[in-house]
Amino acid sequence: QVQLVESGGGLVQAGGSLRLSCAASGSIFSIYAMGWYRQAPGKQRGLVASITKSGITNYADSVKGRFTITRDNAKNTLYLQMNSLNPENTAVYYCNARIGTLSLPDWGQGTQVTVSS
Repeated sequence: QVQLVESGGGLVQAGGSLRLSCAASGSIFSIYAMGWYRQAPGKQRGLVASITKSGITNYADSVKGRFTITRDNAKNTLYLQMNSLNPENTAVYYCNARIGTLSLPDWGQGTQVTVSS
């Protein structure tokens, strides 16, 4: 059974930081690369950052240098450290496996990030 539980979102002022966490079931974490995705109001969900099982990372251009994705394979937990946040980063953030350019069909509830100007 796929389990993805995101947490750590909240309301923060522009320039602030947040750290998101994602607790994933071991069956996912031990097999797949993982990614953070986000969906802003009126927009499609898109990939923010990804990390392979060995720790190779990739970022969307808009977050490079500000966001850092990490994973703790022993705890089956994915993290996203977000610094220098701006209002354009306001969205619901989700984690999921990253399988090529696809993800698993089941999603968690996400965690809301709201950045005020």
